[in-house]
Amino acid sequence: MTEFFFFDADSHQATERLGVALAETLTAGNTVGLVGTLGSGKTKLVQSIAVARGIDPQRVVSPTYVILHEYPGPITIFHFDLYRVADEDEWDELGADEILEQGAITLIEWADRFRACMPANWLEIKIEVLSEEQRRFTFVPHGEQWPPLIDALRSKLTP
Repeated sequence: MTEFFFFDADSHQATERLGVALAETLTAGNTVGLVGTLGSGKTKLVQSIAVARGIDPQRVVSPTYVILHEYPGPITIFHFDLYRVADEDEWDELGADEILEQGAITLIEWADRFRACMPANWLEIKIEVLSEEQRRFTFVPHGEQWPPLIDALRSKLTP
């Protein structure tokens, strides 16, 4: 049974706190798909995760036009933005399946556009805009590996 977890962020700082908690929780081989409208905060969350893992914040920008950024570190982070990817053929041309097998942390914006291409185990994070500053993050696990990671994340975010 799928267990959902919700986190409400009332500020950019709360979103950064979520990013830090995710950075501390995610491990090599994890894939996270980010789903939300334009401007919902997908890239902001990726920035928070990457910075918490020691990546220079100036390097972490939306890869909308280049589609993929790689951030080397103790565990490499791959950051996809699938907004401009047309179809599954283009997904294949990107070598996305091979990247998903590299044992990195992979963060994919617009993952909902390519659900059929996502791996068997991935964490979906839906971002809902509640107001200019407020966001609701809904965590939807796909696969068996996520319940303990969601429990760890929940404990980091619950006062």
